[in-house]
Amino acid sequence: MPARSAADNPLALAVMGLLLEKPMHPYEMMSTLRERGLDSAFKLSTGTLYDTVRALLRDDRIRDAGTGSDGNRPQRTVYALTDTGRTAFTERLDALIRVPADDEYPKFVSAVAYIGALGAEAAAGALTERADRLAERAERLRSGLDSALGESGLPRLFMIEVEYALHMIAAEREWVLATAEELRSGALPHPEEHR
Repeated sequence: MPARSAADNPLALAVMGLLLEKPMHPYEMMSTLRERGLDSAFKLSTGTLYDTVRALLRDDRIRDAGTGSDGNRPQRTVYALTDTGRTAFTERLDALIRVPADDEYPKFVSAVAYIGALGAEAAAGALTERADRLAERAERLRSGLDSALGESGLPRLFMIEVEYALHMIAAEREWVLATAEELRSGALPHPEEHR
């Protein structure tokens, strides 16, 4: 089996994507990922980000592009994408978009498999609460999207993943609410009713 490349890491892919836009220092990368709501797609901490930057440097995916400072802040190393990094990024991106992975299942799918253990009313309540939380998440994403596109003037293509996330949230929320209603109405009988 071939060794995994740093480009296989979802956070590395996000870092290279940001550097495709412009050279940045890690603090700006972290802030940008959080502003765009991408920190929910992978574990994002200072440690994981710096580990990822080091791995990308080691694999010649990014390079030190000098130092920069914002106002009175200390000097920070700014990184840029290398030609090797651009190639690795576009190849990995192309594969991820073309081929659905077998392991793209969220934890929620595992929980739904056993939702009957909660009982009909508790399951419906849990699903309804999830729908409310999904609506809150969608509102935060929508607000971030509006801010990024309006205030910063980012091209829509740089934020298209947020549009995708909003559509996925809307589809999940629709299913969750419909299933909660089926549980409450009895259209989706609880396993106890079959015994």
